[in-house]
Amino acid sequence: MSAVTLPYWQVNVPEDRRLAECPDFLADANEKDRRILSTKDENYHYQTWPEVQQFIAFQVAVLTVQETNHLELFERVPTDMRRYKEYTWKLKREYGSVMNFILQERLRWNDMTCTGGPFSHPDDYKILYNDWPYGLERKIVHLVVWTKFDLEDDPATDDLTPKARREIDEFVEQTFRSRVPRDQVIWFKNWRSLKSVHAVEHFHVLLYDAEKEFIREITHDDIPLAVKVQLAEKRLK
Repeated sequence: MSAVTLPYWQVNVPEDRRLAECPDFLADANEKDRRILSTKDENYHYQTWPEVQQFIAFQVAVLTVQETNHLELFERVPTDMRRYKEYTWKLKREYGSVMNFILQERLRWNDMTCTGGPFSHPDDYKILYNDWPYGLERKIVHLVVWTKFDLEDDPATDDLTPKARREIDEFVEQTFRSRVPRDQVIWFKNWRSLKSVHAVEHFHVLLYDAEKEFIREITHDDIPLAVKVQLAEKRLK
């Protein structure tokens, strides 16, 4: 007898909680999202540090950059993808947009005026956990650096300008590589076509096997939304 193939919105959902019709928060799932949601959690492959390095794979030498930038290869664990879609769907209805929620509740920035040049004043940037991280092995910590100032893109390539890349790398060198081995730190900025949050500048930093105390210090004891949502789900069971 062949196994029954469930529609993507029923996979990883207990049988007594499955809906016959696709819920509204998954109705706009694209082809990639549907493929992920159709995967059982136990069959998901957590991405390793060497894989992460390969995906991002950039070399910075002052103004010379070689980059593969295969960021579309990053994926969330199927159940986390479902939580992410549901939570952001609710946010858009309550706050108008994910950006509004981030500004009001996560960054708490009422004024986007910069105090100085890029990375010159701590009030102009904030380091937080990625609220909905990719499906990475447990030793990898995914942080986001949010900035009030622009990180200049080249319209011709959809990528950072050499000047902006140099500024970010100098900040990463001082802030992260001074505390974590160089080969255990990597950063990237989504091309505009891949951004899930627009209008608030940010880039991503991934750390491998970093000390927990350093993470608490750099994020000021931040807790990602994904963890809060999972804890709330456990309390309801």
